[in-house]
Amino acid sequence: MNIDLNDLQAFLIVAKAGGFRDGARCSGVSASRLSDAVRRLEAHLEVRLLNRNTRSVVLTDAGQQLVLRVSPALLEVSAALDVVNQFRDYPAGTLRLNVPVVAARLVLPRILPGFLDSYPRIQVQIIAEDSFVDVLASGCDAGIRYEERLEQDMVAIPIGPRVQRFAVAASPAYLERHGLPRDPNDLLEHACIRGRFASGAIALWEFERDGQVIQFEPKGPLEVRIGGATDLAVEMAIAGSGLTMLFEDWLQPYFDDGRLVPVLEPWWVSFSGPFLYYPGRRLLPAPLRAFVDYVRDKRQELFPD
Repeated sequence: MNIDLNDLQAFLIVAKAGGFRDGARCSGVSASRLSDAVRRLEAHLEVRLLNRNTRSVVLTDAGQQLVLRVSPALLEVSAALDVVNQFRDYPAGTLRLNVPVVAARLVLPRILPGFLDSYPRIQVQIIAEDSFVDVLASGCDAGIRYEERLEQDMVAIPIGPRVQRFAVAASPAYLERHGLPRDPNDLLEHACIRGRFASGAIALWEFERDGQVIQFEPKGPLEVRIGGATDLAVEMAIAGSGLTMLFEDWLQPYFDDGRLVPVLEPWWVSFSGPFLYYPGRRLLPAPLRAFVDYVRDKRQELFPD
């Protein structure tokens, strides 16, 4: 039976992502190409693998069995073929990373230029989102997450700064009109720019000083989606519409040029920096192995403690 392995891979992408659009978003392959591949596979096998309608894609019993049997086999085939890469002078192939927007903004710009210069035969694909998907199910090789979001049974190594802080900022014009908060409880009387996670939860604002912890849900006239609309929150703070809480490193350029002013700095909360995480397989794909080694070698140089 002459079946294209690429069609099998396309079927697994759709099955694990739960649909053609999500599969396309995670894999970089168009939904129409994925759909054509699945149709070819079903035609070769003469059995339906997916039940489709306008709103959902559901595996048939045959499709479920195929996923269970084929997934480990394709991983082994991919790893075995990739061994060839390790005999080349330069690793080659594609590295797919799923990262939060903040990592795409603050971490990867320091790492990727040098990495791409060092490995010109590697192509890097970045999927930046804040919905914390399963990196393997989404067709990615590895991801960047913070400690509380790390998945079990994965290898994790430090990437980026090891300590970060959440900072609160406002424009000079806003503070001139409304006054400078002296205590986190004062923020209850101020316009705070709220952030909402992809899960629907509102991001709480947390402060700590001398063992005292204060946490509350901010109030204000503007709410933004964390990740995609974070830049809007910053611009609205600069325009004087309220206070924003965000990564200190993200806000630092605006502190430096005076467009924003740090607020309640003694109360800012510190937390552990991000990690690169990936499956603990013995044979990593050559592009991922090269990236892991590069991060280990260069992290201290790029992000001094």
